Amino acid sequence: MPDFKSDLSVIGAGSYGTALAIVAASKGLNVLLWDHRPDKAAKMEKARENAQYLPGLAFPSSLTVTSDLSCAVKASRDLLVVVPSVVFAQVTTEIARLIAPEQRFAWATKGLNPDGRLLSEVARQELPYPVPLAVLSGPTFARELASGMPTAISVAGDPQSFASEMCERMHNSTFRLYEGSDLIGLQLGGAIKNVIAIAAGMSDGLGYGANARTALITRGLAEMVRFGLAAGASERSFMGLSGLGDLILTCTDNQSRNRRFGVMLGQGVEAGEALKRIGQVVEGYQMTRVLKKLSGDRGVQMPICSELYEVIFNGKDGKAAAMSLLGRALKAE
Repeated sequence: MPDFKSDLSVIGAGSYGTALAIVAASKGLNVLLWDHRPDKAAKMEKARENAQYLPGLAFPSSLTVTSDLSCAVKASRDLLVVVPSVVFAQVTTEIARLIAPEQRFAWATKGLNPDGRLLSEVARQELPYPVPLAVLSGPTFARELASGMPTAISVAGDPQSFASEMCERMHNSTFRLYEGSDLIGLQLGGAIKNVIAIAAGMSDGLGYGANARTALITRGLAEMVRFGLAAGASERSFMGLSGLGDLILTCTDNQSRNRRFGVMLGQGVEAGEALKRIGQVVEGYQMTRVLKKLSGDRGVQMPICSELYEVIFNGKDGKAAAMSLLGRALKAE
């Protein structure tokens, strides 16, 4: 077995990846944080903070930043990938050239591959060995997590023993991790909630109020469950932290990029301009396109996702989309 020098390598130095690296290093673990931009990695290592995404939050002494992916992968038995879903497959392919059979692969990316595959499917297909997998998902804003504010998420694994070890490894006095057994459900909850959050934000941007927002969250959960069951997930998964919990968080607080993006759409800002103003990846944007295709292919009714797709990609007026939803035939809840 290789002589690993670090306890954990976090691949991806965005706000969430940095926050998870800070949490792990705060426990005294030796953590390597990888960023693909050498200049940014050097600045973070020198300043001992991620001034771009989490300014003012100092790195623990056991956290080291690198832009050398080979170094990051080979240094630790456990890898935690936290990159945007659109580049997850690319990064995993690069890791596949470096990973050893003894290593383990986890991720906290919330989304699906642009072609509709679960990220667990991408990992299994790209990695050269059947290494243990685990996914972390739940209601988290990076700054609150890194600041030590109380936070709880779920972890599912294949095998489940890896999820158990990740829970133990990341847990501290303010960060609680619960074992989940539904690898599919955890991934879908984290992906679909971003789309519903855009819709909820758009409703607020249109000035429709709390009643409409609550209706969108509730019916959005119904769409999440409907799609999840068709994909082989358990309904129970969507009632937990990675489903309902993350949905409520993302739909109701302006720390959510997806919600802020939706608010701007409701205020009449064009989608491309709204993305520029956010300045970071808005996962729900591309996920709306992915869900539109998948739900159509699988015959799953997702009217909120469908109407949002028309607004974002076909220029439909937000108020017209809302009227389309309200004008649907009556049915039992």
